[in-house]
Amino acid sequence: MIKNQSIRPEDWLEKIVEQHKVRLFRIAHSMMGQWEDAEDVLQDVLIKFLEKSPSFKSVEHEIAWLIRVTVNLCKDRLRSAWRTTSVPLLDIHSVEDGEQESLLETVLSLPPKYRTAIHFFYYEGYSTREIARMTGQTAGAVQQQLARARAMLKNYLEREACI
Repeated sequence: MIKNQSIRPEDWLEKIVEQHKVRLFRIAHSMMGQWEDAEDVLQDVLIKFLEKSPSFKSVEHEIAWLIRVTVNLCKDRLRSAWRTTSVPLLDIHSVEDGEQESLLETVLSLPPKYRTAIHFFYYEGYSTREIARMTGQTAGAVQQQLARARAMLKNYLEREACI
């Protein structure tokens, strides 16, 4: 029997999934760069949640736990010898014109650590300190990753302007 199951409403897991699936999927996709890999990670996160069935002091703690597990599973998969590389998919991000799509392709082509920092900072709105806590890094390392990612994006935009 799953712990805490008897005191939870019948549809508790469905509610958790609906509340957090978009955020967790976007995090996983930004780290993995693949739609299918992100789906696999999200599924594994939910299985871990169901197995552990943790109880949290607040919604913020619940979100933090889910994000941390998502990040850790992504890191594990990225280190895996079975991992294959291919072109990232843009389907989950809505873009309104070709210029935005091109920039998004560039962001998704960044190395995973830079892509993750950019996603958390700009798309999720987390501070560098919060990103550091979630990814197990120092705030300085996150700031450095953001600076390098911005420099890479700047170089790309300057090259595009010259064309």
